[in-house]
Amino acid sequence: MSESILISLDNVTKRYQSNTVLEKVSLDIRGGECIVLLGHNGAGKTTLIKLILGLISPSEGSVCVLGFDPSKERANILKKGFGYLPERISFYESMTGMEVLRFYAKLKSTPLDTCDDLLERVGLTEAKNRPIQTYSKGMKQRLGLAQALLGDPQFLILDEPTSGLDPVLRRQVYELVNSKCAEGKTVIISSHSLKEVEAQADRVVIMDQGRVVANGSLPQLYEQAQLQVNIVVTLDVQYTEQVIKQLSGLLATVTTSKGGLSIDCSVTNKMIVLQKVMSLGDIVDDIQIKLPKLDDIYLHYIGRATHQVETLNGEQL
Repeated sequence: MSESILISLDNVTKRYQSNTVLEKVSLDIRGGECIVLLGHNGAGKTTLIKLILGLISPSEGSVCVLGFDPSKERANILKKGFGYLPERISFYESMTGMEVLRFYAKLKSTPLDTCDDLLERVGLTEAKNRPIQTYSKGMKQRLGLAQALLGDPQFLILDEPTSGLDPVLRRQVYELVNSKCAEGKTVIISSHSLKEVEAQADRVVIMDQGRVVANGSLPQLYEQAQLQVNIVVTLDVQYTEQVIKQLSGLLATVTTSKGGLSIDCSVTNKMIVLQKVMSLGDIVDDIQIKLPKLDDIYLHYIGRATHQVETLNGEQL
């Protein structure tokens, strides 16, 4: 990961008349990072993306992208290279896939001979000469991804990048994301599919009511939230009391369960508890570790236990 800051927001507020949709947001994004942007409908994710793209200007504070103010110097940013895949993709239906990609390549001053390679990378070689109106939603999504990749951009913003894709293509998308980050490129993913993006995130940014309420790597957020690790120990019932005594004073909650013990402890105490359990030797038949997940972090910071994070639809801002 590069130490250079490619995108910086300093105390940014955005208002529409009397409605404040983004409030005092400060965020630095470095080269090679994969940032996962999370938040419910109306949290401010789309407004944040529009500010980075220079489509709107902040009411207060400043935005700097690749050394420029994106709302005033978009041409300079375009020369340095960025790619954007919107959540809702719209192309001219009568054009072919190749015609669409060549059109965007001309807009970005990108060599036209790169279009064939990009269409191959997203699996559209056989369909490149077919009209867009014959494409499925997943095919349009892949064409949109190819458009975003034109010109080998310095940073990518991907809004729900795997919408409409099957599991194989989803894996390919994230392999591509990983390769871009390995090259020092920056990727921002806005998604509601928490299980998908969990493995991709170098850093997670969670937004709520126009504010950044969490910002850090997954281990950092686990520790900050003091989420519990669940360790299930399988052993003969005659040893349960012995194990409970062994674990006393470790800031862990131990309860009996069918076939053994269920231990809840903090992430920071996980290794200490495991070492104690392992020291018990042959009386332990099995150990299962259930770590907190990204959706646990999300629900903790948003504070909405009934929120259905897997079924959110679109951004309302």
